Amino acid sequence: MSSRPAPLIPPRLRALLVRVPLLVPAVRFLRRTLSRDRNLLVTLTMLTLLVGLLAARVSTEWFSPSLLILITLVGGLQLRLASLAKLLGAVAVALGYIALTLGVGRIGLGLMVTIGFTTVLAVLMARTRGKLGVQGLRGDAMLLELRDRLRGQGELPPLPKDWGGRVVLKQAGGSSFGGDFLVSKRDGDQVDIALVDVSGKGVDAGTRALMLSGTFGGLLGSADDFLAACNAYLHRQRGDEGFVTAVHVRLDLATGDYTITSAGHPPVVKFDAGTGNWRVASAKGVVLGVVPDLHCEPDSGTLRRGDALMFFTDGLIEQPGRDIDAGLDKLLGEAERLLTSGFHDGARALVNAMSSGHNDDCALVLIWRP
Repeated sequence: MSSRPAPLIPPRLRALLVRVPLLVPAVRFLRRTLSRDRNLLVTLTMLTLLVGLLAARVSTEWFSPSLLILITLVGGLQLRLASLAKLLGAVAVALGYIALTLGVGRIGLGLMVTIGFTTVLAVLMARTRGKLGVQGLRGDAMLLELRDRLRGQGELPPLPKDWGGRVVLKQAGGSSFGGDFLVSKRDGDQVDIALVDVSGKGVDAGTRALMLSGTFGGLLGSADDFLAACNAYLHRQRGDEGFVTAVHVRLDLATGDYTITSAGHPPVVKFDAGTGNWRVASAKGVVLGVVPDLHCEPDSGTLRRGDALMFFTDGLIEQPGRDIDAGLDKLLGEAERLLTSGFHDGARALVNAMSSGHNDDCALVLIWRP
């Protein structure tokens, strides 16, 4: 049984204070008005006027008008747009007072241009935060949290000692967000892995990828036919999600049996330790969300000792002016050269070798049986 916290004001004293005329309305008014935003506005306004007074009356070397730039930036990061407008009014008053007292030349044209640019930047930041409905740096914290969740979801589930796995995600322009993501789930000896590619690249595709990653992650654990469920979901959406391709691999860790289904995705390739060659899987299907009923042609097989499966997004093999088949041939050639020392160590080198010279989201997943 949980105990309720003790009240801050004893009941008898509270009953006495309630009887005081106008006390309760005054307290409620202060609670509504003296918010964090208002307190910060009052503080920054007083500091602005103090800087203007000291710069005009004491010294512009000790109390430089450039301090108003820092105050404006703090206001742009923390205040609401309406409060920021009041602060900017105080900044204008402080600058006007300094100019009237010392002359316009003591402020300088360069400082005025810098303050003007900072003002525009602060207004833009406040408007953006206002549209998001967050204050301060909470919007950045939310993006960081979403990024960490996406990265955590993009990791493979723990595999037994006699299995190995490696995931390499490389977003365009070094961004933290991109259109390629991975969802996976392990239930006993059965592992489901899905690699998804949203049209676009970098941050432009990152918003759609963030939304779809949660949905696809839930479908991976609940739907028997994963790609069909994803297709039905996308087909019901009214918004334009662009092209979405995906490949789903279901693997039995006990036997090594696997099934591959693909929806418009680049083909999965299998390394056969017996022959030392890479074989392209025959699984294929239509891009997700195009037709109401998705029909995929699966491919299946068995991973034996030394075998591996490699699946990837088109950013790894597609380049402007180059045929996709040529890109796939180059990938298999680089795989034979770079993966000879080990799948785990060669995966990152393979992605770097294939993605050099172009800027696109790239993802690669390797599953092998040592």
